[in-house]
Amino acid sequence: MTVINSPLPEKEREIAGSALQDTLVDLLDLSLVAKQAHWNLYGPRFRSIHLQLDEVVTTARAYADTVAERAAALGVSPDGRAATVAATSGVPEFSPGWTKDVDAVGALVEAFSAVVERVRERIERTGPADAVTQDLLIGLTADLEKQSWMFQAEHRS
Repeated sequence: MTVINSPLPEKEREIAGSALQDTLVDLLDLSLVAKQAHWNLYGPRFRSIHLQLDEVVTTARAYADTVAERAAALGVSPDGRAATVAATSGVPEFSPGWTKDVDAVGALVEAFSAVVERVRERIERTGPADAVTQDLLIGLTADLEKQSWMFQAEHRS
């Protein structure tokens, strides 16, 4: 059942809605991975990485909200439930327990790589279907790639 009338034809709504849903779960999971690392971090670069991880959480959560609201505006009910995130996220699993700073940075490099790759694929899919959704995903990708660069630079030290 659709409560909100979509401005898009059904096929285009489905393409955009699927891309937005998949992006939503990746962003929610990315925020959880970053927070898990934030809480369990130790090592000589603790302070700077601890703060950097909070930036990831803030960015991922803000974009998750924007992505979910775009889906809702298209008449697609966003699903951010924990079970949905666990079942459909493309973010690599983060190890439990205390995490050395260098290992946390490496895990975030891998997480960003996975998310950016998946969002870039969605950019291609959404182009013909919905330029507004594509534009949102392009802006998101620019921010994710910037943070990815920063973690890669940190990882190479």
